[in-house]
Amino acid sequence: MQSNEGDSVSAALSRRIDEAITAAGGWLGFDRFMAMALYEPGLGYYSRESRKFGALPESGSDFVTAPELSPLFGRALARQVAQALAAAGSGEVWEFGAGSGALAAQLLESLGERVTRYTIVDLSGSLRARQRERLAAFGDKLRWVDALPERMAGVIVGNEVLDAMPVQLLHFDSAQWLERGVALEGGRFVWSDRPTELRPPVEAAFAPGTVTEIHAQARAFVATLAERLERGAAFFIDYGFPEAEYWHPQRRGGTLMCHRAHRSDDDPLADVGEKDITAHVDFTGIALAAQDAGLDVIGYTTQARFLMNCGILDLLRGADVRTTANTQKLLTEHEMGELFKVIGLAKGIELDPIGFAHGDRTHTL
Repeated sequence: MQSNEGDSVSAALSRRIDEAITAAGGWLGFDRFMAMALYEPGLGYYSRESRKFGALPESGSDFVTAPELSPLFGRALARQVAQALAAAGSGEVWEFGAGSGALAAQLLESLGERVTRYTIVDLSGSLRARQRERLAAFGDKLRWVDALPERMAGVIVGNEVLDAMPVQLLHFDSAQWLERGVALEGGRFVWSDRPTELRPPVEAAFAPGTVTEIHAQARAFVATLAERLERGAAFFIDYGFPEAEYWHPQRRGGTLMCHRAHRSDDDPLADVGEKDITAHVDFTGIALAAQDAGLDVIGYTTQARFLMNCGILDLLRGADVRTTANTQKLLTEHEMGELFKVIGLAKGIELDPIGFAHGDRTHTL
């Protein structure tokens, strides 16, 4: 049963969205709705006080990410980060959306003195507070910011960041493309479609009723990153596909999904602010946005192959049973190993990244 506090926060968020819909003339694009549901100050899912990350529903969490599942995730990633730091001649690491702080702790412990400053970019005040508590031992190396800096050098990491960026929704009704937004009906949020000039970035025979996503915000984020990164590399780990799979004719319902108490559903209009809303990443779009903005795409592969290239199997030697079992979930195809991908981007450095040494799939983008 939900707490009264949770109910009141959700009700306050719903009222805020109601006001936004009314102010916009009765229709709100889904990207704006998703941004408010996740990030509205003090009310959105990532802005409110609730536990989000954890291995089991009994913990009160909603989902688990790789760093919470196994400490070897961060230790393996640290080997790639160390190589890129050396190539950049830098001791700075930037992490976007640091969640519980688990990945930051693993990287800082593994990299030691090779990191002179670790900057966390996170919009959530409640998560920043938890990160500060968890990472207190690393002291002055850490700083928090809530926006992209004007200039950056070093290595950027982001685990499950791109999937939480707001998306626009498109619906094909057999005759035309419509942008799907949110309206009010009888005091409830309902879907409402409008004609649009927006189109998926591929030519394909879409079936009537197809719903899909456009990732303008993620592409804009990568373009801004490219402008401000003077020298270094970026590694993003997330679930997603290249465009040929993303917009495959059989994927008629799109990829939008909600997560709560380790269960998934496809209704973002219900229980607003009380669950995560995500969309799979269009990695081809990320790669093209990066290249157009002056970044080099230095690799793209599955999470399993990336972690194995970074020596995670060596790190497994001597691990306890629980760590071994959880690490296998990061690698096996039917768990996180195949669905999750890693893309590497770079600017101003020479780098032959170890994480993509074998099994690089850049040619599929």
